Amino acid sequence: MKNLIIASTSTVFGGSYLDYLLEHLVNFYAETDEILFIPYARPGGISHDEYTAKASEAFKKIDKKLIGLHTFKDPVEAIKNSKGVFTGGGNTFVLVSQLYKNEVMQPLREAIFNGLPYLGTSAGSNICGVTMQTTNDMPIVYPPSFKTLGAIPFNINPHYLDPDSSSKHMGETRETRIKEYHTQNTVPVIGLREGSWLGVKGDSILLKGEYSARIFEQNKAPYEIETLSRIENLFA
Repeated sequence: MKNLIIASTSTVFGGSYLDYLLEHLVNFYAETDEILFIPYARPGGISHDEYTAKASEAFKKIDKKLIGLHTFKDPVEAIKNSKGVFTGGGNTFVLVSQLYKNEVMQPLREAIFNGLPYLGTSAGSNICGVTMQTTNDMPIVYPPSFKTLGAIPFNINPHYLDPDSSSKHMGETRETRIKEYHTQNTVPVIGLREGSWLGVKGDSILLKGEYSARIFEQNKAPYEIETLSRIENLFA
């Protein structure tokens, strides 16, 4: 039975790394004291070691040890033997490229579908969808495919921002970009605002956190769903 937390961000405004999720992670990772960390997204270009050290500080608060996937000679075996995984945010193109390069995309998908507890934030949430095509990141590397884990039957747009009528910025809004995506693609998209996340248990998908989420479907007007809404039947 799938067991995921798919979060918009690791850090909400004014907070510390993962602090808004920590109380939920205690139960989420109750069956293990060691969590496999996938640092491939490298936010700001930091090293895998630096990223693992940063994330580890948060998990120490709940007495969990984080081990970077990059430290294993055989990352596929590391995935297969893991009892809990966390994929952090950063650049989704870099993350997906490394997952394919190290041949762990499919083993990770299989482990998730077999019940491996999986936490993703930002880029780590992007890869839970059907594809990574609704990421906000710059394509600084070229992955072999945009296809990702497909753990949920839609795509994620993390850090979703609503249009600001008072802004003088003349560029595209997130809504405009997602509508553009739907001129070429049919996969639905959920815009997750900061501090919101999806809890996935088997086939059940529940919106959690303080805020509503914005739903985008091809040839339909976008609409809102409130926190604690069920999502699994929206696109049936």
